[in-house]
Amino acid sequence: MAYYDSFFDKIGLRDWCDAGKTADGPVSMADLLAKAGVKKEESGINIPFPSLDELHKACGSIGQSRDVTKGVEDGFLAIKGALRFVLDPITQPLSWLLEFALSTIEATPWWIMFPVLGLVVYLASKSWKLIAFVLGCLAFLAFIDHYDHAMQTLAVIYVCAFLCVLLGVPIGIAMSRSDRMQRIVIPILDMLQTLPPFVYLIPLIFLFSITEPKLYGIAIILYAIVPVIRLTDLGIRLVDEDVIEAAHSFGMTDRQKLFGVQIPLALPNIMAGINQTIMMSLAMVVIASLVSAPGLGVLVLRGIRNLELGVGLVSGFGIVLLAIILDRVTKAALNRVNAAQKT
Repeated sequence: MAYYDSFFDKIGLRDWCDAGKTADGPVSMADLLAKAGVKKEESGINIPFPSLDELHKACGSIGQSRDVTKGVEDGFLAIKGALRFVLDPITQPLSWLLEFALSTIEATPWWIMFPVLGLVVYLASKSWKLIAFVLGCLAFLAFIDHYDHAMQTLAVIYVCAFLCVLLGVPIGIAMSRSDRMQRIVIPILDMLQTLPPFVYLIPLIFLFSITEPKLYGIAIILYAIVPVIRLTDLGIRLVDEDVIEAAHSFGMTDRQKLFGVQIPLALPNIMAGINQTIMMSLAMVVIASLVSAPGLGVLVLRGIRNLELGVGLVSGFGIVLLAIILDRVTKAALNRVNAAQKT
């Protein structure tokens, strides 16, 4: 006898409850023990919470918790076609960008790529020591035959981080200029930041083919875009009001104040957001290898699947080297921005 049977009897809903009874579903261990005559001792204070499953035992017309999850799944599948019709043309350029970046990286020989990356590091940091460190790390990855995978990882990060900045900075600026916009966007950012990374992949797998690069590209962008939005909003809001008043007294328009005063003064915060976005992109690239994202994450996944300890650890160390490279270069660029503002 279910715990809440007497409750439904007292309120006169027994006939309605019995009308909803159907064939028994999966049998739980507790039901098997009860049928075998083994009764679980229950304390008088051990009252089961009136959850859907508990109420369903007493009243068959009340749905079970699995009906909720099934309803969510059926609802998503019902709108899947319409969602794909809308999202496919919007997201297709992301696939093209990723395919172009990967093909360019794969077609460029190492003896060209090394000087190009060295030049990028020099422009960002003006540090020969950092250039030597970056090239040394890349040479080590090439020496252990992980160079191609490392370059694929960098290509994916470059495209996704670039799009995060391209989309995130304007959103952050819009939030800083409108409290209403901030109140709308903040809960969305909170959800994106707290949602487990694997959850991003579940609806995308149903929407797109696993062979489409935009599948993992969208997941990376959704996961990594939060810091650049938050810190752009914060940086612009932290600009001193006296500076804004001074700009206003000189007759500057809102557009001139934004691009001539607020964004330059907020640039250190924006650069810090870009740094965090790049780091989070790298973290998500590894997880996205589950859905065909190329790079070092594939080797990590291979080590897990085949229990190849050496493959997993060495490729994981390669990811650490990439993380250090990206962090050092972006922080060097941030330091140059801060130094330029102090002079």
